Amino acid sequence: MTIKDELLQRLNQRTACVGVVGLGYVGLPLAVEFAEASFSVIGVDLSAEKVALLNRGESYILDIPTERLKPLVESGRLRATTRYEDLRQADTVSICVPTPLRKTKDPDMSYVIESVDAVAAISHEGMLVVLESTTYPGTTEEIIVPRLLNNGLRVGENVFVAFSPERVDPSNPRYGIRNTPKVVGGVTPACTEVAVALYSTAVDRVVPVSTPTAAEMVKLLENTFRAVNIGLVNEMALMCDKLGINVWEVIHAAATKPFGFMPFYPGPGLGGHCIPVDPHYLSWKLKALNYNARFIELASEINTSMPLYVVNKVMNALNDDRKALRGSKVVVLGVAYKRDVNDVRESPALDVISLLQERGADVVYHDPYIDQVRLEGDAVMASAPYSTDLLESADCVVIITDHSKYNWQEVLDHSRLVVDTRHATPPRTGQARVVLL
Repeated sequence: MTIKDELLQRLNQRTACVGVVGLGYVGLPLAVEFAEASFSVIGVDLSAEKVALLNRGESYILDIPTERLKPLVESGRLRATTRYEDLRQADTVSICVPTPLRKTKDPDMSYVIESVDAVAAISHEGMLVVLESTTYPGTTEEIIVPRLLNNGLRVGENVFVAFSPERVDPSNPRYGIRNTPKVVGGVTPACTEVAVALYSTAVDRVVPVSTPTAAEMVKLLENTFRAVNIGLVNEMALMCDKLGINVWEVIHAAATKPFGFMPFYPGPGLGGHCIPVDPHYLSWKLKALNYNARFIELASEINTSMPLYVVNKVMNALNDDRKALRGSKVVVLGVAYKRDVNDVRESPALDVISLLQERGADVVYHDPYIDQVRLEGDAVMASAPYSTDLLESADCVVIITDHSKYNWQEVLDHSRLVVDTRHATPPRTGQARVVLL
């Protein structure tokens, strides 16, 4: 029996040990799915605090309730560690670490490189290594493969390497790891076969593609599609504002067309770990090939300008009330990048708050999921307690994140002026004057 066949047998019989590196929004749900599929799962994270919580069966990810996690920990099917050394017994390792951008919009590959080096140091014959972190086309073969070859392993023969882009959508009640199709691209056909066998145990449908580079490009296409279309609808909002038209009315009417149109919605800017970041990986890669990704660059220009547009909306709305922005109290509702998550990565709320402060506004925020945020210059701001008194004390309330926990009619009843960037407020009467994005 070949090394590949032995690994396939362990995967099919659920006797393989599965490793997951990075236990955040991507890695923890993946580890839980593998554990629920009856594998023994070892999760690695450098945060001792996260590891301690997990080993007590306590979840810090909203999409993974403690009630779901705890039985897996108590049964021994899932454990966490800060030590890569503990992965020596693993048959498969899925790497789910962050891939942020530097301030220059260049990829920061340090987390991936550190993780791959650590995995390569304990790699062995019969191991499958899969990168899930979103990155530029070519990363798997340029970064992972050479590090494993340095150990004398032969990719496709006695070690297997693939790329499988994460498709996690935090707080999505309909789609999770299990029912979201999983794209897989192996360095060789044997690598693809083994990776498909692994993910087929935890995902209803696995979609193999010809190479890891194709799989890397799939993820970039998905998020570039969203970034460009959000940029388009944000520009549509700017144009409708100039024309005195309600952009939300236009979008809702256009969405009644049963073919040829997919609605996107404007907002205060892009946030999260994917859409504001991933297209720049593609743009950066193409610059090395003397090609300018024009749609990506233009969409980024529009999307990154939206926080300033929101601040100007607030300033003009206050002017209509004969108030200056300087000295006015502005209450920001929601700082998470999207509704019902506790994630502020790349959130436009942080830019909106900083811009308001630069212009002299007295800014406080409330978010039911986020106790404090770090602004430019490392200034820390704590969430204010939510109350009707807080709303009534504000010269302007700005809705940045439309969390479902908010009672929007209550907001209208106890505010004087509301700038609503998410079209969250109901079309009912209230004392507030509402200005839409």
